[in-house]
Amino acid sequence: MLTATDVRYDLDDADVRRRVAEFLAAHPGQTSRFISAVVGNDHPLANVGRTVERLTFEEAFGNDTAVMLAEYRPYEDRSLFFVIIDCADGVPAGAGRIVEGTGIGLKTVDDAPAHIGVPAEAILAAHGMTGEKAWDYTTVAVLPQYRGGQSQLMVSSLIHRTFLVAGARAGVRHVVTMLDRRAYRNMAMLGINLQPLAGSGPFPYLGSAENRAVYCDFPGLTADIAARGERLLGQRPIGDDAGALALLDQPTRLISAMACEQVGTGKGLDEHIILTDWSAPGGAPA
Repeated sequence: MLTATDVRYDLDDADVRRRVAEFLAAHPGQTSRFISAVVGNDHPLANVGRTVERLTFEEAFGNDTAVMLAEYRPYEDRSLFFVIIDCADGVPAGAGRIVEGTGIGLKTVDDAPAHIGVPAEAILAAHGMTGEKAWDYTTVAVLPQYRGGQSQLMVSSLIHRTFLVAGARAGVRHVVTMLDRRAYRNMAMLGINLQPLAGSGPFPYLGSAENRAVYCDFPGLTADIAARGERLLGQRPIGDDAGALALLDQPTRLISAMACEQVGTGKGLDEHIILTDWSAPGGAPA
C-alpha cells in the first residue's frame, strides 16, 4: 500500500527529468518523438504523471497539490498511469490516469450522487454495472506547451489509444468518467457513445463550471471510434451519425478524422506504447 510520502504531485524539474531519463535508458531504441508508458501506481514515473496532472489542473481549475492529495488519496492504490514522454526533450508531455474497481469505490461513482441526486447503487443499476471490471478515466492532462497543432494531436491520441490498449489487456467492461466542457467535446468528437450517468445533466465540479458525469460501454469503444474516422474520411456512409455530420463542413474535419483513425485503429500509435510489467490496480497481473 502506498504511504503519504510515496505520493508526490510536486516533483521539481530536475527530478522529473531524472525519472524520465532513467525510463528511456531502460527502454532504448525509441524512434518516435512521443511514447506512452503504462506504469503502476508505485512506479517512478507515476509521480511524474501525478505532477503533470497537478500542473494541468492547477492552471485550468486552481487544483493545487493540497487539492489533488485530498481528492485522489483514497484512489492511489487502485490507480494506473499513462505517461506521455517527449523523447527529444526528455520531459513529460501529458498523462492519463485510471482508477480500477467494480462500481462503488470509483471516484466518479463516489462523487456523482452529491451532484446529480442519484444514489450510487441506482447509478450502477442504471448502467448494468453488476460486478464486472470497471475503469474510471479520472484524468487526461496535456501540458500547455504541447497544446495546438500536431503535438496535441499526437499526445492526446496516444493517451486515448493507450487507454483502449491497456483496457483490453485488463479485460475492462465498464467505463465512467467526469468530463469538463472541453474534455466532453473532445471525447464526443471521437465518436464515443457518452451516456449521461443515470440521465444526469451538467454541474459544477472541482473548479469546472460545466462538468458531466458519463458512462461508456468499453467493448464497443474501439469500433465506434474507428467508424467515426471512416465516416469523416468518406469511407463509409454518414448514416445517422449526427456527430460526424456536424463535423463535415468544419475546418477541423481532417484533423478529427485523423484522430479517430489513429485512436480507433492504433495506426502510427501502437508501436509507441510501452506496456511495462504493470499489475492491475487490484493487485493481479494484467
